[in-house]
Amino acid sequence: MLRNIIFGALILAGGFIIGSKIHGINASSADSPVLQANTDSTTWEKEETAENFVESLTEHERNVISLFEKAAPSVVYITTSSLQASRWSTNVHEIPEGSGSGFVWDDQGHIVTNFHVIDGSDRVSVTLSDQTSYEARVIGEAPNKDLAVLKIDVPYGSLKPIPVGRSGNLRVGQSVLAIGNPFGLDQTLTTGIISALGREIKSKSGSPIDGVIQTDAAINPGNSGGPLLNSSGQLIGVNTAIYSPSGAYAGIGFSIPVDEVNWVVPDLINYGIVKRPFLGVGLVPDQAFEEDGAMIRNIIENGPAEKAGLKGVQQDNYGRVYYGDIIKSINGKRIKSSAEVTAILENFKAGDSVQVLFEREGQAMETTLKLGSSVDFK
Repeated sequence: MLRNIIFGALILAGGFIIGSKIHGINASSADSPVLQANTDSTTWEKEETAENFVESLTEHERNVISLFEKAAPSVVYITTSSLQASRWSTNVHEIPEGSGSGFVWDDQGHIVTNFHVIDGSDRVSVTLSDQTSYEARVIGEAPNKDLAVLKIDVPYGSLKPIPVGRSGNLRVGQSVLAIGNPFGLDQTLTTGIISALGREIKSKSGSPIDGVIQTDAAINPGNSGGPLLNSSGQLIGVNTAIYSPSGAYAGIGFSIPVDEVNWVVPDLINYGIVKRPFLGVGLVPDQAFEEDGAMIRNIIENGPAEKAGLKGVQQDNYGRVYYGDIIKSINGKRIKSSAEVTAILENFKAGDSVQVLFEREGQAMETTLKLGSSVDFK
């Protein structure tokens, strides 16, 4: 059955506080009635001006300010360096490599960032919003997801974990905020909207990352690893890449969806790698597919799904697009959305065989699939 499906194509005004001292006024003159009255008047005028300033802000501005002030303490500045031995002595030099962003995942000191931010570095430093710095150690990496987890040793209660939201219910046009450290300018806020959903980008390992969020919130070098937030201040993505002919911001940025992050990070913390049962498929985002079930977008070569005969979205020589197989159940457990596939797989381990009921061109079909391990498809 031929049906059309639409997929999007890829991929300081400086504030200065000026202090001044007024000389030539002695203690007695400062207590004079006239001066005291002027002082009181000045104080009153300043307070009134501050109140008027807040009242002059729109509700939207007040909301954005509040969101930033709540979220900023959860965002960190990451710098990396490499160690290089001197050619002429036994000295070892520390060479700065680069910088990026990250955010506090929990109160145990775990920091989430992009894999490409810390890749190839010998030392990683994390600076919190209060400007305290800590040496971090890398405890988990997922190159094919462009995610990594760092660990810093800090006093308990000194970290503020970021609130985690969902990405399965996002809609094009909704407001988003990005906080990061573009070009080393820490605690920078940019705003925008979700421009598209379901994009695909390539990780540094060359593996595709599906379901990526596209946004026009300014993302520049140094923003990588920072959070993308919704209007409730919840994490919905990890800012990862930009599309730009010049290498600078051009209105197209990409973020790894939080549902993917929420799936990967616990494994990185517990095992250092992603260690999950694996179907070997990429799924169409729920926002682009309204029927019950999870449509297969692409099949990973030599993966379990390919060996079981499943198919992804196809396109013929005339540009016509055909639906991929729609997974309806796994081992009898009904599936209504792609998010439920991950939840169901939590009940199995790599090597287990499962029955997959799916729909192809309107026909119900079934196959047996032997689950692989995500470790084998890094």
